[in-house]
Amino acid sequence: MRVVAQRCYEASVTIDGENVGEIASGLCLLVGFTHEDTTEDVAYIAKKIVGLRIFEDDADKMNLSIKEAGGAILSVSQFTLYADVKKGRRPSFTKSSSPDEASKLYDLFNETLAAEGLVVETGVFGAFMDVRIVNHGPITIILDSQELLGK
Repeated sequence: MRVVAQRCYEASVTIDGENVGEIASGLCLLVGFTHEDTTEDVAYIAKKIVGLRIFEDDADKMNLSIKEAGGAILSVSQFTLYADVKKGRRPSFTKSSSPDEASKLYDLFNETLAAEGLVVETGVFGAFMDVRIVNHGPITIILDSQELLGK
């Protein structure tokens, strides 16, 4: 499981000009899955995101988690995070999980974050979406469960 987490002032996702998800300050998460990902990966990455201390405290130090800062999450499915560009010029997506399995893991991921008391907005899995992110910092962190769990 791979997540690109961007701290943001605001983020939104639209489909055909219609707003389907929007947050003010918090995190915009671009979320992708590979074939080896399990519910263990989902639980681990969700816990890591909830605990990341990447929001400023009163002393302007990155010391607060998203919960402590009162932020929300916009979660957007992104199978292209597993693009393989080693050969040729056209990316291969054979490392990406099947849509059926990825959809289940994506839903579980969002439910896990919401169960932590966070406001979680989403895009629409598998849809062609326009994502608008006003990155704050900029702070962008890549979390990869294969790397973090030593798989």
